[in-house]
Formats: sequence, structure tokens, C-alpha cells
Amino acid sequence: MIVPTGIGASIGGFAGDALPSARLLASAVDNLVTHPNVMNGAMVYWPIPNALYVEGFALDRFAAGEWALRPSRPTRSNRIGLVLDRAIKEDMRIRHLQVADAMRASLGIDVSGYAVTDKPLEVELSMTADGTSWGTLGNPDSLIACARSLVEKGCTAIAVVAVFPEEDEDHLQAYREGSAVDAIAGAEAIISHLVTRELEVPCAHAPCLQPLDASEDVSPKAAAEELGYTFLPCVLAGLSNAPQIQICSTLSSKTPSVLTAGGVNAVIVPKTACGGSGVLSLVASGAKLITVGNNTTSIDVTPESLGLPAIEVSNYLEAAGVLLADRNGILGAALDPKIRRIPNIGQ
Repeated sequence: MIVPTGIGASIGGFAGDALPSARLLASAVDNLVTHPNVMNGAMVYWPIPNALYVEGFALDRFAAGEWALRPSRPTRSNRIGLVLDRAIKEDMRIRHLQVADAMRASLGIDVSGYAVTDKPLEVELSMTADGTSWGTLGNPDSLIACARSLVEKGCTAIAVVAVFPEEDEDHLQAYREGSAVDAIAGAEAIISHLVTRELEVPCAHAPCLQPLDASEDVSPKAAAEELGYTFLPCVLAGLSNAPQIQICSTLSSKTPSVLTAGGVNAVIVPKTACGGSGVLSLVASGAKLITVGNNTTSIDVTPESLGLPAIEVSNYLEAAGVLLADRNGILGAALDPKIRRIPNIGQ
């Protein structure tokens, strides 16, 4: 299940609002491979036992057949290292460390330790003409050095908290009301991509933002980001059982059970967001493409425009039905009121 980040997806473009769909799809498959944009809901999260929480860059490499995924269950959970941006002010630093302590004490999640970057990360936000969010990082070397120090001390997953600049007030209000692209999502993706690419470990990011004044106009889809001082709880919950990365070229008969792209039966995406490298790689390797019509986005890359065969459904309820029919060996055409006669394909 893929819902690309920063494209204003009507389902999955806010605060964990794709989680109900992920829960449904997970019930119809053996394993649901998805990513933090689908699973993260700031202070809200939901453990899905058969969902694999995979950072976006790792998901693309997995789809390309370069990386395999080794589930942490049932052996042991990850040891999470927490990277804090040097620019975080003291009060917010305390809040984020309290989250880590709470997750350790209340949920038993292994947040092994934290480290502070030697320089501020200097995140900047941008928006393309078509309404897609992206961003830049002023000191990427500081991020990598800090994350690497935690990995060298035995951490097997990395959570990053970086200070983000204030958003445009009108755009932020529109997002809170459920009608605008998440302006910080693109920059968040860059941070986690960088760590995963360089260190080959699971990574996810939580922005450090000042709490907003209470408002009755907040959409339910964005409400999870209004509940507290930090977005870190869902990140730590997701990383605790995120699959480890295994380079496919190193696999052998002695390698513990892993999941590779060849084992993916279907990829489910918004209908207008079919152009990502992960989607194209999985379709090329034989996965069915299922597109969801009511999950609209700010872009327009349809399967028709790419010449891709697709099973088009209206919503995630129908997508789950397609998966269940396939899983149980039921011909989809047999579920329609009329079915064509068997064709002669021997000539």
C-alpha cells in the first residue's frame, strides 16, 4: 500500500488518516508492506501485526529488487536511536525525551539512547507549482554523522526529530481544515531517505513544531496533530518492529526468512499517483496494480497515461475485496451479474 508523501492525498495526506484503510487491507493479505506516511498519526498510532513499516527510499529499493526485508518479529524488536536537531530549544528537547521515556516505560519499546547533531539541521520548506511539497537540509553531514554514531553503538533503527520553520499561516490553516497539501511532508521524506540510503537501517522522522492554538475548525483528518507537543510517539511505535534491510546480493541459503519484491502480489495506490519508481518497479516484476479512485491527489499520473494495466476500484473497501478474491482463488469476473463465455485461446 503506497500513498506518496506531500501530494495532497485525500486519504493519507493528513495525520494517520490512511490507517483505517491500512488496517482493512492488512486483514486481506499475509503481509502488508507500507510506509510511515500511511502509518504515522502523530500522537495516534495502531499496531498492525502483519504490516511492515518501511521507509520510502527503502521501499523503492525493495521494489527494484535490490533490497530485501527481514521482519523483526518474531525474534526481537529494534533498538531505536533518537537523533535530536541541535536547533531544538530546551523545552521541546525535554518534551521529546519525555516521549522516549514514556514509550520505554509504558509500552516497553527499546529506545536505547539519543544523540544531538553537532550543527542545526536547517530544514527549509518549498512547494512546486503543481502543489507538491518538498524541502532542503542545510547540514546533511551532521545528520548522518549523528545517526551513524548511534548505529555504531548498537542501534538498529533511527528516529529523527528536526526543527521545522513556521509555515505560511493561510496554508497551515487550510491544511488544518483538511483542504491543503501537507507543507512539511516532502522535507520529512528527504531526511529519512538520506539516513536510510547512507546507513541501510529503518528510519522515520518527526518534525519539531511549536504547539498551535486550539481551534474548532480543525478537520478530523488533521486532528491527531493537535493533541500534544510532539509527533514522535507514532514514529517510535512504527520503528520498534520495522523490518531490517538485507541487500539482495548478499542473500544465501543461510539467510533468515526475508521478503523480496518477487513475493509481492499487488500494489495499491491512488489512481492519479502511479508514477513513483516503487510502483513502476513492482508492476514490471509482475505485481497487479490496483488504483483507488476516491483517493485524489494534487498530481495526475494515471495508469492510462503510463500505459499500465490496472484494476480500477472506487475505494479501499473495493480494493480489499479484490485482494480477498485473489487470495481465495475466486475469478473476479464471476462476481459481476454477467460473465462472458469461455474464449477459445487455442488458435
